Amino acid sequence: MASETSGGGTGRTPDSAADSSPGSAGGGAAAGGGSVRVDSWIWSVRLVKTRSTGAAACKGGHVRVNGERVKPAYGVRVGDEVRLRQPGGRERIVIVKRVIRKRVGAPVAAEAYVDNSPPPPPREAVAPAGIRDRGTGRPTKRDRREMERLRGVEG
Repeated sequence: MASETSGGGTGRTPDSAADSSPGSAGGGAAAGGGSVRVDSWIWSVRLVKTRSTGAAACKGGHVRVNGERVKPAYGVRVGDEVRLRQPGGRERIVIVKRVIRKRVGAPVAAEAYVDNSPPPPPREAVAPAGIRDRGTGRPTKRDRREMERLRGVEG
């Protein structure tokens, strides 16, 4: 009984204590052949902002590992291909180089994967529609319809 509570409540097992070496730059890097949850990994290498967002992406079918949709608890290993569809239609394709359990700085996180993503689409150089001169007052109905036509908004 005493050995179960002697961990100080950290929830670490003897095996997971050996996964993180004190001299490693990753801080939470796992040993050679370990695995970590996919939602936790995409969060720790900064592909998503929060772990819950990563879990929601997995549940929504936006995350694929080696071509198959996965649940948030799926174990990611070194060499796996992770595809993450992000808002805006961009897809990130990364190959796992190192398994990281805890969130690390951006330079260290970038070393944990090889990015094979296509380049992001160029930002369109569109003049902002609907900018009015100062002091011209409230737009008329005709002005509003013209601005919506320029924006491409269907009425």
